[in-house]
Amino acid sequence: MDALSGGAHGFSWWYHRPSSPRRRRNGRERGGSCDASSESVEPVGARAGFQFPLKQALTAGSLALVGDTIAQVRERLRGLQKQELRSPDSDDDADKDVLWSSISRHDWLRALRMTSYGFLLYGPGCYVWYRYLDRQLPQQTVRNLILKVLLNQVILGPCVIAVVLAWNNLWLRKLSDLPRKYKEDFLPTLFYGEQSFTNLNILHL
Repeated sequence: MDALSGGAHGFSWWYHRPSSPRRRRNGRERGGSCDASSESVEPVGARAGFQFPLKQALTAGSLALVGDTIAQVRERLRGLQKQELRSPDSDDDADKDVLWSSISRHDWLRALRMTSYGFLLYGPGCYVWYRYLDRQLPQQTVRNLILKVLLNQVILGPCVIAVVLAWNNLWLRKLSDLPRKYKEDFLPTLFYGEQSFTNLNILHL
């Protein structure tokens, strides 16, 4: 699971909802009929065809980069702690050399891999997903909130994991190893996300 941006802990940005278009009242109260005047604001040119959601893609890509950087730093700090336990008498110069060596070994290819996933797949995908939810469940009621959370947990979460695993293996040129990756990492990563970010998911809806 370490290949997945530091294991499940590297995916804490999953359930962040990239900023989605807000509904406009247009002279009416929210909760009315879901027509053109009360639906989410559509980007310019949306009626003529799909427009790439650049803002949402940039947000998701940035979060992916930050999440992967934090995961890599945590991994290196753990390595430093293990080294300190093995050699507690090391001097300050040796510690600085180890720290600098650790920083210089930052995996930029992995960072690019996760950033591109957020920019190209996660951001646009979540943008479309949440627009769909807003159109199907436009009223801000407890029932609709619960439905959105359940749909996120049952549909969005597994899809995100499946796609990011495939994306990583594609970059690593190990698509033939994907079935084993799904078998070993899919459920542990899914359970971690479900347990850790349900409350955060509610806040983003």
